[in-house]
This record gives sequence, C-alpha cells and structure tokens, in this order.
Amino acid sequence: MTEFRSAADLGVGFHAEVIAPLVGDIGYAAGLLGWGSDVLGYDTARSTDHGWGPRVVVLVDADEVERVRKAVEDGLPEEYDGYAVRFGWDSQEAVDHVTIATLGDWLQGHLGFDASHGIGLADWLVTPQQQLLGVVAGQVYADDGRLAAVRDALAWYPDQVWRWMLGCQWSRIAQEEAFVQRTYEVGDELGSRVVTARLVRDVMRLALLQSRTYAPYTKWLGTAFARLGHADGLDRALADATAAVRFEDREQALVTAYELIARRHNALGITAAIDPAPRPYFTRPAQVIDAGRFVQACLATVTDEAVARCGLIGSIDQFADNTDVLSNPAAYRKFLDVYR
Repeated sequence: MTEFRSAADLGVGFHAEVIAPLVGDIGYAAGLLGWGSDVLGYDTARSTDHGWGPRVVVLVDADEVERVRKAVEDGLPEEYDGYAVRFGWDSQEAVDHVTIATLGDWLQGHLGFDASHGIGLADWLVTPQQQLLGVVAGQVYADDGRLAAVRDALAWYPDQVWRWMLGCQWSRIAQEEAFVQRTYEVGDELGSRVVTARLVRDVMRLALLQSRTYAPYTKWLGTAFARLGHADGLDRALADATAAVRFEDREQALVTAYELIARRHNALGITAAIDPAPRPYFTRPAQVIDAGRFVQACLATVTDEAVARCGLIGSIDQFADNTDVLSNPAAYRKFLDVYR
C-alpha cells in the first residue's frame, strides 16, 4: 500500500507539474482552499475514501478566467500520482479538484461576500469560523499578492470584536454552569452529563478564542483544541469531567477546568485580574466559577458602540451549530440583520 501523503503535500507537485504550466506566464494565486479536512491539514489515509485527491483553487484576473479554464480543461490528466482528477462538480463524488475563478468571485461563493473589498462588522459576526479557515488555513502554492492580502485581513477578528466574543463565550458558561448540580439533585443523571458535555465544549471554544485560533467544525474541534498545547492540564480536566461517573468527580473536574481557563483569561491582561477560585452558587450545594464576572469585565473593555450594541448573542458560531446553516453562505447571510 502506498504511504499516505497529505493533500497539501500532494498538491505541491500537482500544482508545479500540472497546473502552473497550463496557467502560463500570468499573475495568479493558487492554493488548497475552501471546505475540507485537507484544507485544515487534518486529513489521514481514512480521508481518501471519497472526494479526496490533488485539489487546487486557481485565482486569476477576470479577463483570464475563460482562457485558463479552457487550458486546464484540455490539459488536465485523468489522474495524478494514482488519484483521479476531476474538473467541474461531480454529483457522485461531490468534488471539484480544480477551480478557476477571480478572487472576488471565489470569496463571494465561499464566504458570501468579497472580503478583498473590505470586511464590515456584520460580515465578521455572521461568517462561521470554519468558512474563515477555508480562506486562511490552507497551503498556498503560488501568489502574486492578491491572496496574501485577503488572508492577512481575515487572519483574526478585530480587537474589539474579539473582546466582545470572549464576553459572549463566558456568558454561555454563565447560563448553564449551575445546571450540572441542579439536574443531578433532582435525579436527572443523564441531564447532568449532557450539561457537563455542553460546558466542556464551551470551555474548549473559549480556549481557542483566548488563543486567537479559529474553531473548525465539530469533527475537528477536539483536534484543534488539542493542538493548542495544555501545559496547565486543561485538557485533562475536561476529559475527566466528561468521563466522570460520580457527580462529585464531574463537578470537581469542571471547576478545575474553570479555574484554569480563568487563569488564562487573567494572563491575557485585557481586564483587571479576576479571582479564579470556584465558589458556591448562592446557597445551593453547587460549585461554579461565577462566569458572569468575566462577562462584565470583558464587556467593560468594549468601547466600540456598534459592537457593544450587539448585546450578548455572540457571533454565529456562538448561537448556531447546524451544518446546513454554517456551511451555506446563502443561509447564514440571512442573519445579517441580527447585527444591524
């Protein structure tokens, strides 16, 4: 069996040996862009069973699109390094291994707007992080400057948006942190475990936000979180919380995780230091972090009135997780009015 090579690695040769000669001597950009595990660098041998192979998006000027498309269509081999190559959309395999477009048209199709012409507040908040990763995460094989500029612009949220999103993520924890004990108290063991899992996911996403790292879609969230590195043991605490059989162990693991993520917040230095120690929830026998304290501290640093007016709804990833919404620009752009 041939040793596995990542799609990004395969694409280096595919671009140099096949695509570049067909494009010719013009300015262009090309890279592994868009949706998929291969764009994120998470593909493995398992990924090769469908829609996988040498894949590239080629971005040219508008007056070169048809010429380059025709040259690629005529000159593209049926396979490269043992993998089939398809030009155009195949409904059975759901792949398009070579895409030819202008930068603006490709961004419009992938993000729902042309980020090369500017990024408004609503654009930042309504665009899923996975879609942003589709622009900034993949390997670039050639670039005359057009792609680098937009990747730089989309590399991370503006500071005021980031601070607001941190507050919104802490708010998600504040909304449910007391429910782990309360559900257990009334005999709802399954409910207690479900709430625990939800809070674990929220802490993971908070850690990614704190690290200024976009969160990929659900399949790869744990992988992205693991790659942050956790010298403080946050990953172990969260794993213990989801694995715990006894409520007492579940709660202890969660409050350990809360204290660690609170210490990470303080290390950012974006607010005055906040006591990271767990505490009781009113007079109930529940230990929490009282995440509302972090919400208010973050919001107090948001001085941009347009951002502050958005309340605590969060960006689209913070209130929606349906793939049919988050992967479809026509669907998620319908939420633009939420932020206006």
